[in-house]
Amino acid sequence: MEKSGMSRRDFIKSAALVGAMLGVSPVVGGCAAKLAGGESSSGRHTGENGGLPHRTLGTGSAALEVSALGFGCMGLNHHRSRHPDKNMAIRLVHEAIDRGVTLFDTAESYGPYINEELVGEALKGYAGKVSVSSKFGHKYVNGKRVMSEEDSSPANIRKVCEESLRRLGVETLAIFYQHRADPNTPIEVVAETVKELIREGKVRHFGLCEVNADTIRRAHAIQPVTAIQSEYHLMHRAVEKSILPLCGELGIGFVPYSPLNRGFLGGSLNEYTVFDAANDNRQTLPRFTPEAMRANLRIVEVLHAFGRTRGITAAQIALAWLLNKKPWIVPIPGTTKPAHLAENLYAADIRFTPAEMKELEDAVAAIPIVGSRYNAEQEAKVQN
Repeated sequence: MEKSGMSRRDFIKSAALVGAMLGVSPVVGGCAAKLAGGESSSGRHTGENGGLPHRTLGTGSAALEVSALGFGCMGLNHHRSRHPDKNMAIRLVHEAIDRGVTLFDTAESYGPYINEELVGEALKGYAGKVSVSSKFGHKYVNGKRVMSEEDSSPANIRKVCEESLRRLGVETLAIFYQHRADPNTPIEVVAETVKELIREGKVRHFGLCEVNADTIRRAHAIQPVTAIQSEYHLMHRAVEKSILPLCGELGIGFVPYSPLNRGFLGGSLNEYTVFDAANDNRQTLPRFTPEAMRANLRIVEVLHAFGRTRGITAAQIALAWLLNKKPWIVPIPGTTKPAHLAENLYAADIRFTPAEMKELEDAVAAIPIVGSRYNAEQEAKVQN
């Protein structure tokens, strides 16, 4: 990978040094990327807390203004092999806030429960300055998930809401997502239950994860949906067929999770990467076998080549590509490293021309992707 451009680590070092010395704006695609304090096509700069541009998820009563990039908190302790200790994780969340991040995403299932407690401790004292989203819908018995079932019954939705509020130490959840569809509970019942929670002031906005267009329409008719959260990145573009057009039609925001394909598009993983068997779901995913990663590295090489003359990294290209797709898309990359946090957030100021977008998409599309994103059990939980 080194021959295609500078490494992620080298870029971070050199960019920090040059930026500190010169304070210049990078030129991307023939246009100067506007930094904090100026208007941008992706939203407005607040000029406060690091100056990240803002975007709006949802419309009307469902609208929620957040930073153009959020922070996916799962990897602070869950499913990403080794992770920092609690104090380091809290410092990282504070660093994200200082840099302008206002949307933090968690769920009861991350741990389970531990991630919400960690995020709650990290966000203590920041009420009113940030938005925290969580999720319901998985079934747990005595603290263990029942993988064969989901539970979005009204009683469980209310139970999860109360427990999430307690663990997070907040009075209201900014977005409460259904984590996965429950075939035994009509989506109308789910939407009505969340609507009641909104009336009670326990939830501000309603979200759905990995659902199809029909489910979105039915839910939105009962309670306006603020955001759809689904996997979306250069190696998984299925939502472009029907979900993104529907979001545009109904005025619903879109929050891509795993926007770097679980770290792969950042360029730091390869066929020799060893995942922690006790705390990393990537070891169970067909796309992360050594053979698949070896083949799919050709895509990372495309990103390195694309970024070489533009002074940007593979991770920044992947995130900027999402941000350039629609003004109501808010990716939530996660990380455990302050340097990668800074690198990721820089993507909010990168603009690509339509020609550059096509060049990048065509180059990636020409490479066959090896391996499915989920195994059969996990894929069965996703609506198509």
